Amino acid sequence: MADFTDEDDALLAELGVEVEAKKASSRSPQEERIIAGFEDIQRFVDEHGRAPHHGDDRDIFERLYAVRLDRLRTLPECRSILAGFDRQGLLSDQLAAPQEDGEELDDDALLAALGVEAERPDITELKQVRSSVEKQAAEEVANRTRCEDFAKFKPLFEQVQRDLDEGVRHTRPFEMKAEIEPGRFFIVSGQKAYVAEMGEIEITAQGRTDARLRVIFDNGTESNMLMRSLQRSLNKDEAGRRITEPVAGPLFADQPEEGDEASGTIYVLRSKSDHPMVAQHRDLVHKIGVTNMGVKQRIAGARLQPTFLMADVEVVATYELFNINRSKLENLIHRIFEPARFDMEIRDRFGRPVVPREWFMVPLFVIDEAVERIRDRSIVNFVYDPKAARLVERPVAAGQGELERKA
Repeated sequence: MADFTDEDDALLAELGVEVEAKKASSRSPQEERIIAGFEDIQRFVDEHGRAPHHGDDRDIFERLYAVRLDRLRTLPECRSILAGFDRQGLLSDQLAAPQEDGEELDDDALLAALGVEAERPDITELKQVRSSVEKQAAEEVANRTRCEDFAKFKPLFEQVQRDLDEGVRHTRPFEMKAEIEPGRFFIVSGQKAYVAEMGEIEITAQGRTDARLRVIFDNGTESNMLMRSLQRSLNKDEAGRRITEPVAGPLFADQPEEGDEASGTIYVLRSKSDHPMVAQHRDLVHKIGVTNMGVKQRIAGARLQPTFLMADVEVVATYELFNINRSKLENLIHRIFEPARFDMEIRDRFGRPVVPREWFMVPLFVIDEAVERIRDRSIVNFVYDPKAARLVERPVAAGQGELERKA
């Protein structure tokens, strides 16, 4: 219908028809935006039957509505503007949504999430509801959805629980983002989480590394959250834990079996150094180490590294590892051969004195035997005897033999 003109109004007045005066809006643009933002929250409540909540497991817009509602409750001017619109009692303190450290966003992002222009001092200046910041935040927070192929992951969770019950695995506090990788299990928000897949590592605008994950939860849901989001969840959760790798079973095998994952290589090296002490015992002096990269890559540039005695090296033996903790195995090997550690001070390329710690005066056949005993787990009963140049059984501790005889 066309709008009435002034002539139309005059004609109606002559006919005795009262003309309703046009009402000019009494609200400022700022107030209109506050009301519009509040109405978005009301529509959410109408749809879900509750106030919006905080939490990483919530929809991004629910989180933003929860932050907005918290701010509206705390600002007297906003409460005054919205008093006549609060048909659901949302501004009442007793209806406050539970706070779960929802301020994952920095100050600027939080203001933007509220629709507030950061450069203005007035925090009640609201903008359009769905900002670009919200879209960016949506990329960092992924909803959990039903895992359609959960049947293939369920046995993994059941096995992990058995491992925990039997002491094969343990829970430890989460420490660093580097622990998040495919195949790892965690406990977050009271649920076991399995990192099934990891996308390509990317560099964020803040210069941090991040990657998209596929995380399966033991309740049959999954999420494609970012690695950084999982890290935050684990750090926030006081009960958050990582689940260790199993410590039972063979440390490694000659051939991988189904389900085994390659985890590194034991390498044995001989030095080509012309140092008199090395040259005199070249067939006995060996470096024993463990690496998760190719051995050729590990020894590249050996003559420039003190750990390789500032000389080229020869690879004399390698042993592939499967399903083991590399650092623990390396420490075990070094403890076995500690009595034969080859201590020799050399100078690095800057002239500073260095004593490499991974060289031992041990025949190669003894190293082979140690590997076999590690394989059958009998190594715990042996130590290397430099005088006999062989592995010998550990001496029985004082009193232990007497106890065994009585038993």
